[in-house]
Amino acid sequence: MVIFIKKEYIRPLLTPDNIYIFRFGRDRLDNRLIIRYSHKWTGRQRINEIDLRLHKQKHPRIFDNESELLQYLEGHLLKHEAKVRAREEKAQKAHENNDDKEHQVPDGASK
Repeated sequence: MVIFIKKEYIRPLLTPDNIYIFRFGRDRLDNRLIIRYSHKWTGRQRINEIDLRLHKQKHPRIFDNESELLQYLEGHLLKHEAKVRAREEKAQKAHENNDDKEHQVPDGASK
């Protein structure tokens, strides 16, 4: 599995915030993580806001810090894994049913 990533840096003229935009995706760069940060008077970076847009969402999920983002992603990953597992089990059952139908012999026919 190949994931493409593109990183951009934006420095708006009217606000003191700095913005990093990470675009990523498997086939297309349709997911975005936008990080708005500023600098404290000591020179340390302070994250003001994290926006996550998955699959070109119109309304992003906005997080105040990294721990909220990680907590959301862990829950989202568990739901996604359950969905993929259910899809695989359904495909496996359909495949088994097709195999059973191929081996059945109609009444009156000899093997």
